[in-house]
Amino acid sequence: MITRREFLKTAAVGTIGLGTTVQTIASRSQNTGYFGLHPFIENHPEAVFIMRTSVEDKMNAEAKLQAGLAFGRSVFVPRDETGIPITISIPVKPNMKTADPFKYDMESIISHVTDPYFVEGSLASIIELGVPGGNIHLREVNRPEHYGVPYGFSGVAERLGADIRLDQSPDVSQLKEGADFNWVEIPDGTFYKRIPYLEPINTPDTWMLNLSKFKAHGMGLTLCCKNLQGSVAHNYQQFCANYNAKMSIYSSDQHADAYTVIKANFDRHLAAGVPRWDKPGSDFNSGIGMETWVTRTLDNLSVTPCGLHVIEGIYGRDGQGNSDYGPNPIDQPHDFNTTGVSSDGKAWDWMSNVIIFGKDSFRVDIIGYWLGGHEPGNIGLFHCAIDKGMSTALDPNKIPVYLWDNGTATLTPLQNFERTPLLTYYLCRNYNGQTEFIYHLMNEPYDYGTVTGIEEPSVPEKPEAYVLYQNKPNPFNPYTSIEYSLPKSAYARLEIYNSFGQLVEVLVDGYRGAGTHMAVWNTMNRASGIYFYRFRSGGFTETKKMTLVK
Repeated sequence: MITRREFLKTAAVGTIGLGTTVQTIASRSQNTGYFGLHPFIENHPEAVFIMRTSVEDKMNAEAKLQAGLAFGRSVFVPRDETGIPITISIPVKPNMKTADPFKYDMESIISHVTDPYFVEGSLASIIELGVPGGNIHLREVNRPEHYGVPYGFSGVAERLGADIRLDQSPDVSQLKEGADFNWVEIPDGTFYKRIPYLEPINTPDTWMLNLSKFKAHGMGLTLCCKNLQGSVAHNYQQFCANYNAKMSIYSSDQHADAYTVIKANFDRHLAAGVPRWDKPGSDFNSGIGMETWVTRTLDNLSVTPCGLHVIEGIYGRDGQGNSDYGPNPIDQPHDFNTTGVSSDGKAWDWMSNVIIFGKDSFRVDIIGYWLGGHEPGNIGLFHCAIDKGMSTALDPNKIPVYLWDNGTATLTPLQNFERTPLLTYYLCRNYNGQTEFIYHLMNEPYDYGTVTGIEEPSVPEKPEAYVLYQNKPNPFNPYTSIEYSLPKSAYARLEIYNSFGQLVEVLVDGYRGAGTHMAVWNTMNRASGIYFYRFRSGGFTETKKMTLVK
């Protein structure tokens, strides 16, 4: 885990400009009319992938743009008719924020949102596959008093030709059904009977992308599950309203016994030992308040399918991630273990340089919490999701984690990744004689063996033998994926030969852990023809044939 003394100071505002753009969106379409996730990601919904970035300065727009392009080009690929039609509507939910441009500059606001330049690069990679820019819809609910421009994102939408809309209405009655929002029934809802979603989120024949931010919040860290709260129209998005509060929504959309059921669930979870659920009070920063927020959040997640969940962690923010308040002094770094909170405490940004993503929001967030310096077993959201039957994950060490490097996935021990401690004010233990600082890490040890409902094990079983799989797709152009499995940790080498037996490329050459791995061969500069790939490890050797057709 990095120390907070290793904080990298940000550079001058002048290093970033709203004129930054993807100069040329090259076509990666193979004229199939379809795109999709890389098959390895699609076929491993139980896994979480971590891509390292190398951005040194949070204000370097070009570096962040290139990180987004590298991410998108390796994750979003051409597909056959089993993929997603390029004519589909793609609602995108970044963490966006509006502000008055006459009061706030880019540097003061950019840390509160999913980085707009990373988002631009990611979405440009989808447009490269043939998806029209107008089919991409950026959406976010916002408080009415926050009128202003969606910093950074207005330029993103303009440059990509995408549609952007923020709900700044006082309430849903001011919106037009079918144009601004749509109603969705919540069949298994505990609090909500139905929820209004910002069009085209949760409408038929759409494919949604969840792009969250690696930052602290009153609910712990915002991440993927929290980020989707902003897809709901006013005032239904007020998930953190106090327990037993009368919300400004139609009474017919709330279960009459909602608060009674929430209280019963809270009592049960408290008795079961959900961490920090014993904090007194009734606002969101109390045990029963957090139970209330989690209940509404799970209602939302139960009906909101997403094609991919992403945490942008090029830089992470501690303290109160939606503001500039935090545990740090204004001028110099210091030891966070001796820091309380003061009236001039500041939030800081940390160059964490990770993109965390996967198909399952709970698993992605569990790994996100761990990388943020927290022990996920201490987070009540995950316990309640297991109790409701929506998740079977809790222990981060039971989730298969892959290092994602330009489309190559290497099964990697979680401990090989550097952690960035992001302090939060979630359920601070400042009661019953406890003196925990307001901003803290929830990194106390947790015994995962005491929790029922966890899938054991989530990590794929170790193969009993060496296996080399047939490449996919085959025939292919311009890339193909090759999976291989090792029964034990060993040196592995994967080579590509042409039809004359000449070695043309080495895809893998190093030590790999036991389990399944995947390598990608990008053939942009190779001629059509028959090729062979040979895998060697621990005395095992096997060769298979593949065909490149351009």
